[in-house]
Amino acid sequence: MRARFLVLSVAVASFLFAGAASAQSLADLLKEVQASRAAEQKLNREREDEFKKARDQQATLMAQAVGKRNAAEARSSSLSSQYDANEITINENNELLRQRQGNLGELFGVTRQIAGEVSNALDASVINSEFPPVEGQEDRVAFLKRIADAKSLPSIPELQRVWDELQREMTASGSVSKYKASVVKPDSTSEVMEVVRVGAFTVSSGDQFLVYKAGVLQVIPHQPGGGLTSLAEELSEATGEEYVEAVVDPARGVLIELVTERPSWGKRLIESEPIVYFIMLVGLVGLLLGLYQTAYLLAERARVQKQLGNVNTPANDNALGRVLAAFRGDPNRIEEDAEVAELRISEAVLREVPRLENFQPFLRLAVAAGPLLGLVGTVVGMILTFQTITESGQSDPRLMADGIGQAMIATVAGLGIAIPLLFLNAFLASMSRSVVQVLDEQSTGLLAESLEKRRG
Repeated sequence: MRARFLVLSVAVASFLFAGAASAQSLADLLKEVQASRAAEQKLNREREDEFKKARDQQATLMAQAVGKRNAAEARSSSLSSQYDANEITINENNELLRQRQGNLGELFGVTRQIAGEVSNALDASVINSEFPPVEGQEDRVAFLKRIADAKSLPSIPELQRVWDELQREMTASGSVSKYKASVVKPDSTSEVMEVVRVGAFTVSSGDQFLVYKAGVLQVIPHQPGGGLTSLAEELSEATGEEYVEAVVDPARGVLIELVTERPSWGKRLIESEPIVYFIMLVGLVGLLLGLYQTAYLLAERARVQKQLGNVNTPANDNALGRVLAAFRGDPNRIEEDAEVAELRISEAVLREVPRLENFQPFLRLAVAAGPLLGLVGTVVGMILTFQTITESGQSDPRLMADGIGQAMIATVAGLGIAIPLLFLNAFLASMSRSVVQVLDEQSTGLLAESLEKRRG
């Protein structure tokens, strides 16, 4: 205010100074001063009117704000009173609810507990694929989870449905069912197929085993061998009027997947240590030589049996014929004494024994060396296991499995060649002994016959 008055005074003084400078007489100067004063008064009145108008506006705004504040305070007081009344009503209703619930509270707790436990089990149950939710109805797993998380008592229909779902799961777990369901193939395509469910454990379609994951049936990428797929196919083709053999996985598909991931014996041998290859080579050579010697002894025993029917005419194609020929071959031979004849017969028999016992020393060596070679492979596998533990700094079974597997494969390979070759060698030894026994019997008979002729 003071600043505006000072500016206005300066302006008036400037005007008067300018008027005085331009006025021609004192009368003119007086007129100009009066006119300037009148303009100044007019300006002051206008400014005063503006100030009053602004004051009235501010007073109106203030009155409106006070009215709003008073209304808000009144509403706050009303809401606070209503809140206190509602709090009292809620407490009274809760007390009345607790009184009227009685044993229903315990029932509610048991229902929630059962619904929570069953929902986790049903979430991974293959039976879900047979009983999809009805249109407009809540999925049974979602329904049970909602009941388990509920804060209020379930209704009678909800309690009935909890019982129905439990009963249906128990009933379906003990039955074999055939139905159509959507199946996801290994190439991520989906197809409606006829599947067979064995309880809540195993599900298959044709000769393929399925697994229930993420709410859908999926074909196991690598099907198990060992005739399991043929059992699945027979089950799919069964009419229900006869008993058929089936595969039951108590882990609900996990064991079947583990079987499919198990490497075959061929793959195990390919990935094994070099010592296993040498063990298998020794076993293969021993097997081939044993089979060859078995065929030779069978044929030789047949020829010896044939020669026994005609001992007076020895043939050169069998051991007995050659022994007989060594003693009787020369009809002009001068009769020898008993000791010379016995030595001649023993020489002929000993000449035949190596042929009859051929390859048996090698088989005995392979039987003894097989477990030792397997032990070498076992030691190498354990060295690899310890090296893995040292490098990783932890004894993780998955890291140790490779070395232990190679060690066990070497042990199995060593025993695998030793045991069959042991039985084969025993069989060959028995056959060769039977032929040698025939030679000894016939040679002893020849010697006795020669002595009887000499004494007669």
